[in-house]
This record gives sequence, structure tokens and C-alpha cells, in this order.
Amino acid sequence: MTQAKTRLCFLIRQLNEGGAQRQIVELVKGLDQPHHAVTVVSLYSGGRFSADVAHLPHVSYFSLAKHGRWDVVPFLYRLVCKMRCLRPDVIHGYLPAANVLCITLKPFLPRMRTVWGIRASVMDWAQYDWLDRLLFQLQRVLARFVDLIIINSNAGRDYHVARGFPASKIVVIPNGIDTHVFVPNGEERQRVRTQWGITDKEKLIGFVARLDPMKDHSTFLHAAALLTRSHAELRFVCVGDGPPSYRDQLLELTKRLQLADRIIWERWRTDMPAIYNALDIATLCSYYGEGFPNVIGEAMACGVPCVATEVGDSAYIVGDTGVIVRSRDPEALAKAWQLMLRRRGAEGPQLGERARCRITREFDREKLAKRTLDALEKVL
Repeated sequence: MTQAKTRLCFLIRQLNEGGAQRQIVELVKGLDQPHHAVTVVSLYSGGRFSADVAHLPHVSYFSLAKHGRWDVVPFLYRLVCKMRCLRPDVIHGYLPAANVLCITLKPFLPRMRTVWGIRASVMDWAQYDWLDRLLFQLQRVLARFVDLIIINSNAGRDYHVARGFPASKIVVIPNGIDTHVFVPNGEERQRVRTQWGITDKEKLIGFVARLDPMKDHSTFLHAAALLTRSHAELRFVCVGDGPPSYRDQLLELTKRLQLADRIIWERWRTDMPAIYNALDIATLCSYYGEGFPNVIGEAMACGVPCVATEVGDSAYIVGDTGVIVRSRDPEALAKAWQLMLRRRGAEGPQLGERARCRITREFDREKLAKRTLDALEKVL
């Protein structure tokens, strides 16, 4: 007799640019197994990663085509109808809105197991609107009714347990990096550096992140201004998209710091492995919110050492292959870059090789899929 497939449904607001969205893609790619039927449902249509999911042969993808924040009753009707049609054994929410919606579906599908996905750690709620704050409070109240909560960082677990989330229902599963895509590539390194006009003698320090106050581009720019006073061979690049008004603020700051000829501003690109390969040092400057920053793992998988602020699980990810600094401290960041440049000179290619080895050993996509399936099996 053929064994019935376990129906897994992943619910997310939208498959737009972001670390959680990239991770849901990596996870479902790794769930190509004969005993599971995988479906991804997004509240809103479109997004950078929607095509990636739609093209996976073993994954069904549906959008509920929500029209906006106030499209409530018709949207909820479509959601309930879709879930009754899919009849998932497990519904796995990603991020607060989807997590709360998972619980609201329980009366309609009482045998369905509910799993939450939480991706953040320490939050600065002053940076968010009333709906984000409300969703967090709803999660605090509703968490006791969930079968399982998957958090992608130890820092995130500690933060949420301290705010009343049930520790007994939480399991930490780190993000997974596709180490077959994010690989060292000398040809791609040279191609991108040539596009940007970076010579072999220059050292390139990069910051890959959406343009968002959480990412703290200001500290990156002030640290760059400090270091360029004594290092003429340094260039910098910021890669990412964001609101035009915030981008304009950062460009104005770049001019005030006299960095216009030393820094490159690049929109988000589809050839991100090549972007990482072009760097000599990758940087994360966030001062709150991060759980498991994908950009650190992706850069390390490409053999690029990292300097990161002490947010989320950054220190755990880089291990002894990188440098961790205080957040919002340009002087500390500039000194860390100097230290990393010296380490690159002393250790040579072995530093990048050890960084990649750490990702392949601890944080590759296959481990993400296995750890997630193991956790889901326990609630079935």
C-alpha cells in the first residue's frame, strides 16, 4: 500500500526581498522528498522570490491576492476556502501576520498542526507602526495554542522567552545556505570588480542589505570616512534597495563625508554570489532585529571573511573566522576592518576557506531541511 503523503503548507505575507523570504525558498527546495506534499501560500501576489517558488516542480504555489491592509473579510474567506481545499497536516507560518493567521484557521481545520516561524531577535519597536506592535502582542497571547515555534537564532529564543513565549514549544533551527550556489569564484570576482572599476591593488569592503534604518548604513559610512583618511587603497560598496527618500538621505550623507568617489551604490542584483566574491571583507552593521543574518552566511560560503555587529547570532555564525564589534560604533567598526585586513594578509586564502568550511559544516541547506522535518515530525 502506498504511504499517504504528509501535506505541508507554508504561509507567508509576500515573497518579496528579505531574509525570511529567501529562507522559505531554500527550505522548500530541500523538501523534495516522496513522503511530503509541499505548498506555499502567500497573502500578496508578486515579490522577488515568487517566481523561484513557482518554478519548483515539487512545490505548489498559490497567492491569495490580498489587495491591501483593509482587504479583510474577502481575503479571510479566500484563505479559509483555500485551506479547506488543501487540508494541510501542518501549516507553518513565516513572520507575525502569517503566524497569527495560522491560529485563526484552527476552528476550521481542528486536526491541523500549527507551527510558527520567528526570524527576529531584539526589536526596536519605536521604528514600527501600530500594526506591527499589535501583531507582536497577539503572538504573545496566542503562542500557548501553537504546536511548535521555530526560531532561527538563540538570541531570538532568549528574547521571546523573556517576553512570555513558552520555552517548551520553542526549537532553534538556524538558517540554511545553498553552498552549491554560494561558492568561491575567481572569474566572477574579476568580472564584477571590473564593472565597478576596482583594481587588483584596491581592497573592497561591502555591505549587502536593504536600505532600512535597522541596517544602520550611517555607521558604515562614518566608519568608511574614518578609515579612508589613512588607507587610500580602500573602496566601499553598498548593495540593496529601499525607499527613495531614505536612499537620498544616505547619498547626502555620503557627500557630506566626502566619500562620493570612494563608495559605490548598487541596486539589488540577481547575481549575488558574484557580488560577494567581488568583496575582500563583508560587513553587517545592524543594531537590532537580526536573528540569523543570511548575508553573513552567504558571504562566508563564498570564502569572504566578515566583520559584523553583535546582533542576533552573528558571533556564533562567524566563529573564529570573523570579527564582532559593538553596534552603532564607527570607530570600533573601522578598527575591526583594519584588523581583518591584517588577518587577510597574514592568513591568506586559508581565512576564507575556514569561513566557507564553517558554513558547509554547520549551516547548509540540507541541514535546514533535515532539522525542520525532524521538528515537524514530532508534532504530527
